[in-house]
Amino acid sequence: MSYLKTALATATALTATFGFASAANAQAFYLQEQSARGAGRAFSGEGADTGAASLWWNPAAIAGIENMDVSLSASAILPRGKVVDNGTVIRRPGQAFAPVGGDPVAKNPINNGVLPAFAVGIPLNDRVALGLAVSSPYSFTTDYAEDSWARYTADKTKLLTVDIQPSVAVAVTDWLRAGAALNVEYTDASLSNALPNLLATLPDGRQVLKGDGWDLGWSAGVQMHNDFVTVGISYKSAIEHKLKGSLEISGLLGPLAAQNRTLDGVSASFYTPAQIIVGARFKVSPALTLNTQGIRYTWSKFDAIRLGAPLNTAIPEGYQNSWSLAGGFDYQASEKLILRAGVQHASTPTVDGERDARVPDSDRWNFGAGGTFQATPRLALDAAFNYVDFEDETIDRTTAAFAGTPVQTPIVVNGTLRNAKAFIFSLGGRMTF
Repeated sequence: MSYLKTALATATALTATFGFASAANAQAFYLQEQSARGAGRAFSGEGADTGAASLWWNPAAIAGIENMDVSLSASAILPRGKVVDNGTVIRRPGQAFAPVGGDPVAKNPINNGVLPAFAVGIPLNDRVALGLAVSSPYSFTTDYAEDSWARYTADKTKLLTVDIQPSVAVAVTDWLRAGAALNVEYTDASLSNALPNLLATLPDGRQVLKGDGWDLGWSAGVQMHNDFVTVGISYKSAIEHKLKGSLEISGLLGPLAAQNRTLDGVSASFYTPAQIIVGARFKVSPALTLNTQGIRYTWSKFDAIRLGAPLNTAIPEGYQNSWSLAGGFDYQASEKLILRAGVQHASTPTVDGERDARVPDSDRWNFGAGGTFQATPRLALDAAFNYVDFEDETIDRTTAAFAGTPVQTPIVVNGTLRNAKAFIFSLGGRMTF
């Protein structure tokens, strides 16, 4: 257990050092880059694979391991794209609708980032193993210029999660493995946007909402296997994140100046989705293994960000349930080299009429290629490259500043996500002791 404490401290320090990736390529703000091995086949068989590198997807993955297994990886995520204004308008009190103004093209508003992931499996005997995985599954940062056309709906947004997943796994029979885990998550979030003053000639005000908190979820899974096929089925629960923090409003002028304030002790809550994961690996020859995986995400749980007293309001999100489907292969090219490739398609949980510039998301294709070099009998080095192609999509959530007050100011958003893509480079190592 002292080793587990040391591993946790090391992994937490690594995540703090690297920083967190800021664009998801799975769905919305979910990051799936928890394994360089999995990235090479576009995450097509992780729920059915074994070892610490698959712990995030299925806690049964370490059941029956013979040696301590450690996995460490890092993925550099480089998103590119444009968020373009197509005629967004604002109506200040007593005035007609007018163009929102500002720079009509936001280039690469989603920040580059590096996502580390760590996992370890420790056998207690020939059937039972303990595991620990540390990752950042829901994290992103969008950063728009102060003069961007999107400033009234999204200025700077940051979400960082650290998921600590202790697990236990048992080889129940020669063909059945089972596992269960807790998911202890720390969340740190901040959302900011500009606020319009009563006259377009006046500089904008600003509001910043931020908070953090610890929350709890769980995971469970099984794997059924023989000499030719392994099927993995797992479930990761939804997590309700409850944050405590503050709201700061500044820069409002004239009759609006009375609204400038800082409120401490503001509470906020939102859900991240459950995942139902079904994966399979088919050994069709001594050298070739085919992989497939489907995941259902209950993103409809993320229907709003609810703000407690003294605000007692909600920021609507309106996400819908979504899915991903992937296929790929592993090919043993030589005694020391395994080659991989795969493709994944994922649908966006965002919907028309509710999509904003904070998370400019869309359906996407993920193409992956990579491999493993067995450097020594105990050390395997993984590398992968992924190219993610996003469909063009509308940015179209209508909102209002000072909603419900005599100075309510509607903003009718009309924008487009264009030419969005991401380049992802993953490196990792797996070692047994």
